[in-house]
Amino acid sequence: MQEFLDVKRPMNVRSSRIAGLGHYVPERRIENSVLEQDLGLSNGWIARRTGIKARRWAAPDQALTDIAVEAASSALAHAQIETNDIGLVLLATSTPDHLLPPSAPLLAHRLGLTCGAIDLTGACSGFIYALLFADGFVKTTGQSVLIVAANILSRRINKADTTSAVLFADAGAAMALAPSSREDAGVLGSSVMSDGSLYDMIAIKAGGTRNPDMGTAEPEDRVIRIKDGKVVFEKAVKLMTLCSEQALGRAGIKASQIDHFIPHQANARIFDLVAENLDIDPCRTLRSIEEFGNSSAATIPLTLSLASEQGKFADGQFLLMAAVGAGFTGGAVVFRTSDQ
Repeated sequence: MQEFLDVKRPMNVRSSRIAGLGHYVPERRIENSVLEQDLGLSNGWIARRTGIKARRWAAPDQALTDIAVEAASSALAHAQIETNDIGLVLLATSTPDHLLPPSAPLLAHRLGLTCGAIDLTGACSGFIYALLFADGFVKTTGQSVLIVAANILSRRINKADTTSAVLFADAGAAMALAPSSREDAGVLGSSVMSDGSLYDMIAIKAGGTRNPDMGTAEPEDRVIRIKDGKVVFEKAVKLMTLCSEQALGRAGIKASQIDHFIPHQANARIFDLVAENLDIDPCRTLRSIEEFGNSSAATIPLTLSLASEQGKFADGQFLLMAAVGAGFTGGAVVFRTSDQ
């Protein structure tokens, strides 16, 4: 019989902690009035339906890694982590620099890192999945993980379609996840789900192996298309609620104990309904949607970074993060903060 190797586990690593947060948003700010005029919408139409008042769009010469490196550098500066302490870079994005190769190794290189680096394509729920993978990596290796979520969605918007043109934005945000010696910190409970029966509800149909030739593709297949906004809305509320309930149950935490609810900023009406379903006080919901719109996987770490700058986090707080995205994919995480 083959003998098992004597694997050395990292000493005193019982959980993970948020060591640093950072974000970057492009300078170009697009107010609702511009889009409402272009789309023939009444004044205030977008804000009433989405909670969005403005969003940022990248400059023509900016690529995904340009945004990601700014956010990552900010998180590392706040974390005060040495580069050799980083064991893995996870990049959650739906808009990489190229279809191939992945953008994460380039991002790592630009940060002076040679550790493992991979892209994760989980659409709007990508950060949740990245956080779960990172937490496991920290616990098993004792090394820190740099999670970056970034998107340039403005280049994939159908600017004649009110269902997508008013929602999407560009941003990058990052989290440095480090080892913690506390057993009651980090990820306490989680839940992830999918529903492939709704695979084509939010899609860019051209560019993959089903429809590889972008040149001959129909114009509407080259940009984001939301097939049925009502179905997306209802499914998002249901899936975020269910994942959150399961994550809370697995963590042994009641919704009333949550200090901050950080939902994916898809639509304020969606996450307000989720909070209502969970019986979470609205004042505990952290928001960035009004000023920064929906940047897909980047919205949760962006909201976290903005809240951190405002001094909203303290040791031992319970955070609930939840998201749903194209595919459909969904997930939620209960995370307890720790200073050590």
